[in-house]
Amino acid sequence: MTNRHAVVVGAGIGGLTSAVALHRRGWRVTVCERSPEPPVTGAGIGLAPNALRALGAVGVDVSRAIGGAVPATMGVRRPDGLWLTRAGTADMAARYGTAPLAVPRPALTATLAAVLPPSALRYGAEVTGVDDAEGRPTVRTAAGPDLPADLVVAADGIHSPLRRAHFPAHPGLHYIGETAWRTIVDAPDLRIPAMSETWGRGERFGVTPLVDGRYYLYATAVVPPDTRFADPRTELLRRFGTWHDPVPALLERVGRLDAADVLRNDLYDLAAPLPYLHHGRIAWLGDAAHAMAPNLGQGGCQAIEDAVVLARLLPAGERGDGGDTAVAAALAAYTAARHARTDAVRLRARRVGRLGVLRNPVAVAVRDLAVRVTPDRLALRGMDDLFNGFRLPA
Repeated sequence: MTNRHAVVVGAGIGGLTSAVALHRRGWRVTVCERSPEPPVTGAGIGLAPNALRALGAVGVDVSRAIGGAVPATMGVRRPDGLWLTRAGTADMAARYGTAPLAVPRPALTATLAAVLPPSALRYGAEVTGVDDAEGRPTVRTAAGPDLPADLVVAADGIHSPLRRAHFPAHPGLHYIGETAWRTIVDAPDLRIPAMSETWGRGERFGVTPLVDGRYYLYATAVVPPDTRFADPRTELLRRFGTWHDPVPALLERVGRLDAADVLRNDLYDLAAPLPYLHHGRIAWLGDAAHAMAPNLGQGGCQAIEDAVVLARLLPAGERGDGGDTAVAAALAAYTAARHARTDAVRLRARRVGRLGVLRNPVAVAVRDLAVRVTPDRLALRGMDDLFNGFRLPA
């Protein structure tokens, strides 16, 4: 008896997590990724307690595989260095069972990929469409051959071609008004103990210590979409070079990088929720399903939650009577389990972002005062629904 077959479109964090979760459930998995090889460079990702709990549910211990060092504190600052709010990661661990962990994205994807059989991963395999008219989807790839499947997981990113093809009336993406720069630098001598985000006037700068001793940096600025900059390193220095320590020292390290090592992307979220997170035998997850602004650090975390919940709801991989009905029922249950939570996080991320993009000096001063006078314990409690919101279905 052959096991059920799932084709996962996209080998990002959400796609690989879904592949791992389905593999653990006994499914035969094929991951199709259009890039010719796994990523070796890129940005970092913060794994909040909800994502770490979800990964643990499918047997992935990130701290054991990659490392478990965490910063002592995390919070928000002003450009002059004054802390507006700050929380100890020990307090977060006590409240949520674990502290957040920041890791390089390539290290996380490599950890997930290592769980899968090598034959499951197909790089350079661009998916051109999915035919699910007969209820048994067939995945078309540019290089062939076609792949019949019992399930297709659409984890094909923020610009998801499968979302556009199967939800043609959806309004698509919404530009949130900012562009972002991201990179990773080596600076072990700086010994930065805190994960911080600094809010200026229409500009932000984030510093995240990674578990391997490097630092993930990101910055945002309010600009029209498709604005072009001659050199990202020069632009970052111009905008943030006079901000508080250790920002200038970190930018000096950025100046040593090749310009191509500084990623820049305009920021978008989904203009409106999808009506469903499934269509026929296709399930959408992560950015393909509910692209959100990065203001809560929950985009990748929600993709991980999606993947684990989807696999938990699906029947085991071994075929049996009623298999078609069981898969269809599981996909409907997946939409019911994930739709409201992911859309609430999407909208909350958009609202938080509106604070970070304020440019009027009076509005910025009021914002900073409001954040500063809010007790740190209340600010931490405000994350309860995010960090404690992950639940495995029965």
